[in-house]
Amino acid sequence: MLWCACVAISDYRSRRISNALVITGLIAAFLCALLDMGPFGLSAAQAAAGAAVGLVALLPFFAFGVMGAADVKVFAVLGAWCGMHALIGLWAVASVVAGLHALCVLVATRTPVAALLARRAPTFELAGRRATPFAACLTVPLLVWLAVQIAARVLAGGAR
Repeated sequence: MLWCACVAISDYRSRRISNALVITGLIAAFLCALLDMGPFGLSAAQAAAGAAVGLVALLPFFAFGVMGAADVKVFAVLGAWCGMHALIGLWAVASVVAGLHALCVLVATRTPVAALLARRAPTFELAGRRATPFAACLTVPLLVWLAVQIAARVLAGGAR
């Protein structure tokens, strides 16, 4: 949860995520998998498969210039933490959150959609911020989901 929070804060504030933060998350995910201490009970092989699927799934978006490299790397790390089975749902929720964020920025800055369509660049810059912080959109829903899971476990344990 701490790693997700650090990623979200970094992405939201500066639209940058250091490679050190990405590598730390990946190492932690694999250590948890190897020591059977991860939140999702993944084996090292499942963590590796999740990381590979996460990387490959978003790599084309980076290649076409519509997503940053850090977003792709964060998705790979999330695959190592959550496993490949969680990636589709995570990507779908993050995409909705990113769309809502972009819409809010458009409304807040009173930027017409036509102005974005007239630009020939795949990403846009509004209010001094480049695009939507997609890594934050990936990690914040996961933080909420983990918090709900923890709360449910605590409540279930307390009810016994």
